[in-house]
Amino acid sequence: MPSPAGTLITVAPTGAELSKAGFPQLPTTLEELVETAVSCEAAGASMIHLHLRDASHQPTLDQGFLRAAVQALREQTSLVVQLSTGGSVHDPLEQRLTVLDAKPDSCSLTCGTTNFGADVFLNPYGFMSDLYRQAQEREVVPEFELFDLGHVASLARLLDAHGLPYGGKVHVDFVTGVPGGMPGTPAALLAAVAMLPTEVTSWSATGIGRAHLPIAAAALASGGHLRVGMEDNIVFARGVPVTHNRELVARAAHLAEVMQRPALSTEEARTLLGVKDRGHRRS
Repeated sequence: MPSPAGTLITVAPTGAELSKAGFPQLPTTLEELVETAVSCEAAGASMIHLHLRDASHQPTLDQGFLRAAVQALREQTSLVVQLSTGGSVHDPLEQRLTVLDAKPDSCSLTCGTTNFGADVFLNPYGFMSDLYRQAQEREVVPEFELFDLGHVASLARLLDAHGLPYGGKVHVDFVTGVPGGMPGTPAALLAAVAMLPTEVTSWSATGIGRAHLPIAAAALASGGHLRVGMEDNIVFARGVPVTHNRELVARAAHLAEVMQRPALSTEEARTLLGVKDRGHRRS
């Protein structure tokens, strides 16, 4: 895998775990998500990873909310729009497959079941395989989310069974620091990177909570890309809460600049990922 000249910065602004009541700064309405996307693109993000909330600020996979978000972000940003197929840990597998009906540029594809705090994030092989094939058919680029070393092996199994995804590129994101998954340490991250199959063309990393900065530093130093955002981290520094996702994106962009791997433009991100042009707003 060649060393990248720049850094793909993905913003994950909301997630499905935090409550709006507990964290009012969390963007949950369409208007808040659009404002967040515009601000984060200006700060250096080139892809957005979306979980949607309903009118009561609860996680939802309703097609109306998904389609409205995809359309609004295409009209008002040039970001690569990635929808989560994980939803919340309580969403049924068959409903998670319907996320592709909203025609995102990209979708997450988690490569295995993992303990998720007190819950279980279920991703049996049959579901992973169905999602992979449907993404190929609908020309949606998957991002393979890896929470543990066993997920790296499952990724290789998917590639062996189904070939390359649409676009011909294989991009993965290591999600580290989830209670039940791989620890958020540089040593764990680098062990997982060393196991990646040869088909992988790029990788990024996410550090949950206090793992945020160590993982970002290790990823940048090792040729990886970054995912940041309030889905993964709500503390900017000791005793200082995150008030807006752009703070995390701006810091990631600054770190990338210091490492002489500046943030990729949205067009460069599309080339890196092999994303189809679906009529997004030009930057």
